[in-house]
Amino acid sequence: MKLCITGGGTGGHLMIAQALVEAAVKYGHEVIFIGSTSGQDRKYFEDRSAFSNVYFLETTGVVNQKGLGKFKALWKVFRAFLESRKILKKHNIQATYSVGGFSAAPASFASISKRIPLFIHEQNAVEGRLNSLLKPYAKRFICAYDKNSPIKGYPVKEIFYQNARVRKSLETIVFLGGSNGAKAINDLALSLAHELKNRDIKIIHQAGESDYERVKQEYSDLDVEVELYGFTKELATLIQRADLAVSRAGASTLWEATANGLPAFYIPYPYAAGDHQYHNARFIVENELGWCERESEDLKAKLLEVLDEPLEEKSKKLMEYSNSDVADKMIEDVQESLK
Repeated sequence: MKLCITGGGTGGHLMIAQALVEAAVKYGHEVIFIGSTSGQDRKYFEDRSAFSNVYFLETTGVVNQKGLGKFKALWKVFRAFLESRKILKKHNIQATYSVGGFSAAPASFASISKRIPLFIHEQNAVEGRLNSLLKPYAKRFICAYDKNSPIKGYPVKEIFYQNARVRKSLETIVFLGGSNGAKAINDLALSLAHELKNRDIKIIHQAGESDYERVKQEYSDLDVEVELYGFTKELATLIQRADLAVSRAGASTLWEATANGLPAFYIPYPYAAGDHQYHNARFIVENELGWCERESEDLKAKLLEVLDEPLEEKSKKLMEYSNSDVADKMIEDVQESLK
């Protein structure tokens, strides 16, 4: 089978693409990637990873643009749509899997126009606008939060399952602000630095490239030892080493922590489209798998309470809840559909 995976913009979408390409290659399929020059697509896949070919087309998000900016964004999507049609034909693509994000638009529409079966994975509890638009034309629509989804669960890289472990005590905490960092989480970590030091809790902190220097200087001023990163591709290792995470509620990070058995205190990004990060995290809370608080709440006091919570039961529940073969099932579903 010759498969195209498309989508991206942010790390969450791209981690799904990585999980799917790993599964597809394992089954002996050839996979190409069509993404964007904007966002983080190049950072993840410019070295091709497991893809046979990668393409980065000039597109930007449309939804948040206004006036002339929206017209320019749509024009870029149209040009990338035409280029995507050529790429799909060149590689004799038999099916396309969209993982969402603005990067997915050109190749998804190109696939529909060429009658190539389109499969969609919705990563969030609230459907993205592009996915809602494409859903009626899709062969399959997969979502971990949808009880009617034909495949349950969330595609996560195998390493998160391989390194899963039950957390019994809090020795290491990891602060994760997402691929671009989060000032609210950075400030929360700094406000608790002395308390964590006094409790002999090791701090790992991914602060984001834009806030890295400030956070580094403040830890130095506080005389608190920290393992600090701006951006890192070694997220799986950081998650595996930690006993508790403080994190945004982007879907990929949320499900990676779940797969690894890592309990988390989620602080949703308040300006996410459709407030989807809050709904992602509420899904975890309602299943008694973790904690969630809005940025406007007294985060320091709430997190101090969580530091005293037992971890073992939640860690075990997380590992029981996750499903290690979701990516395999998604690829098998495409195979069966093409027969």
